[in-house]
Amino acid sequence: MDAYALLAIATVTVATVAIGAWGVRLVRGTSDLLVASRMVSPTQNAAAIGGEYLSAASFLGVAGLILAYGAQMLWYPVGFAAGYLALLLFVAAPLRRSGAFTLPDFCEARLASPRLRRLATAFVLFIGWFYLLPQLQGAGLTFGIVTGAPRWVGVVLVGAVVTGNVAFGGMRSATYVQAFQYWLKLTAIAVPAFFLLARWRDDGAPAIPVDEPWLAPTGGLVATYSLILATFLGTMGLPHVLARFYTNPDGGSARRTTTIVLGLVGLFYLFPTVYGVLGRVYTPELATGRNDTVVLLLPGAALGPGLTADLLGALVAAGAFAAFLSTSNGLLTSVAGVLANDVLARGRLAGWGPLPLFRAAALFAGAVPTVLALAVHGLNVSQVVGLAFAVAASSFCPMLVLGIWWRGLTAMGAAAGILAGGGSAVVAVLWTIFLPPSPGLAADLLAQPAAWTVPLSFVVMVTVSLATRRRVPAAVGTMLLRLHAPEAVHGSDTRRAETPRRPETSRA
Repeated sequence: MDAYALLAIATVTVATVAIGAWGVRLVRGTSDLLVASRMVSPTQNAAAIGGEYLSAASFLGVAGLILAYGAQMLWYPVGFAAGYLALLLFVAAPLRRSGAFTLPDFCEARLASPRLRRLATAFVLFIGWFYLLPQLQGAGLTFGIVTGAPRWVGVVLVGAVVTGNVAFGGMRSATYVQAFQYWLKLTAIAVPAFFLLARWRDDGAPAIPVDEPWLAPTGGLVATYSLILATFLGTMGLPHVLARFYTNPDGGSARRTTTIVLGLVGLFYLFPTVYGVLGRVYTPELATGRNDTVVLLLPGAALGPGLTADLLGALVAAGAFAAFLSTSNGLLTSVAGVLANDVLARGRLAGWGPLPLFRAAALFAGAVPTVLALAVHGLNVSQVVGLAFAVAASSFCPMLVLGIWWRGLTAMGAAAGILAGGGSAVVAVLWTIFLPPSPGLAADLLAQPAAWTVPLSFVVMVTVSLATRRRVPAAVGTMLLRLHAPEAVHGSDTRRAETPRRPETSRA
């Protein structure tokens, strides 16, 4: 057992709980739980987004993919970072001006359809829980490597800590936790990287194998373009990322937040590449094994036994654990918000107060992926996260782009597109994980489905909307004015802490 790494993980866990508990003291009602009273500054919000967005796939998976497959895997970090450019251009400010609390809330406000709201709720839950699985499994893997404990201990520990933070602190508490964890993750991955580069130089800068990757590529040109499309557009449809933009004071702040996020995320992704490249020199055996452990094992392999390697390894372990905690925190907050606002508040528990509703939703939202993570084994972190991006890109991305920029979108068109594109992506995801691989081009199209599911979603949405053009909401002009005009023009005070809308008052 590595005592330094165990101490580092314990410190991160205690700090997370302490910051979350401090945030709980500031919670005054539902608005604090769901959107932090819409008063989070762009700088703080950008750090919080970076904290929740840089997940296990970013901290561990990207370096492992570069180690195993070579430079072609740089498309992952490029797509992950560039996705915020699309979000900045098309979605960030209008989504904030909508006044929505959740993605389903936006769907009903824009298209006046409770049925579409329920469909959106189902996809939010699938994406959120599916994205949570690799975070919890990565936590079990990391905890086992650095402490020798059984895998389930790390899964249960992260699940319990995150569920408790979200249940009692909501978005207000999550904001402080995630902002702190972004800077911790950046420090944890950057500081050891400089030591590793110094050791590589002191060793005479040994040649790095670049001629041939040790493993076959994950797919051909179609798979590569599909991956780029999924990561570039998937960010725009991730519920836990979008939920953070509801916390900005206004649309202008949402734009500034996105610009800062581009810088913070881009800075972070410089460092996993270093680990992947140097892993080919010092830990080549990991390329054909658990390549996503290279970030954890490289300091010890490159620097050799000693206090420096132990301390750097502990720092990396702390950063990895922070990645699981912060991303799980954001995902669970968005899932709990949707469950509370769009499921429980409209069911048999509608008589409960808003705080008990949210806390019950958080407990349920945390229990489901924890149980699944204990039951399912061997998922590849980056592959599963990439598939979650594909589902988000094929469902919510077309709905948001068309809903914000095209007045002709109808509820039937949006629902048909989400079912066609998002549903096809879900089937491809489940097929890839649970069934034997298909031969040839079919394997690429199933393993990376965004190349055909995203265009399918857009085409179906437009076609069905044109066929049902008479069902365009009557108040679409007013809603689009609200989305696109500065707050001062249409007179709405988006700085206020709105109350979640009930079905009868949520129509545009």
